[in-house]
Order: sequence, then structure tokens, then C-alpha cells
Amino acid sequence: MIITKDTLIGEALDYDIELAQFLFAIGMHCLGCPASRGESLEQACAVHGTNCDELIKAMNEYLANKN
Repeated sequence: MIITKDTLIGEALDYDIELAQFLFAIGMHCLGCPASRGESLEQACAVHGTNCDELIKAMNEYLANKN
């Protein structure tokens, strides 16, 4: 899976639950909430004041190194 700004949080977590660590790091702690699972990473970053490009890069690097 390649993570993009349009990737839904729920899709990312369903692919690899360990990606939650990156979301926790930006202050997103309600990952089980249906509303948050339906948000794109870009939407979540906007709400939490986080650079989306940096988050996506970190997540993709994590996935690349894991496989």
C-alpha cells in the first residue's frame, strides 16, 4: 500500500494497525471513532495542525522498511 493525502485513516489502519503510532504522535487518539476512521490523512492533519507531507513520508518509509 502507498499512503497518500487521500488515504482514509481507517484504510491505513486496516492495512497495518502499527501505523497508529504515527497518528498518536500528532495527537490523534480517537482512532476507533467512526468519524476519524472516515477522515483522509489530509483532513486529520489539517485539524491537528500537522504537516501532511511529512506524516505521509514517515508512514511510507515505515511500510517500505517493514516489507
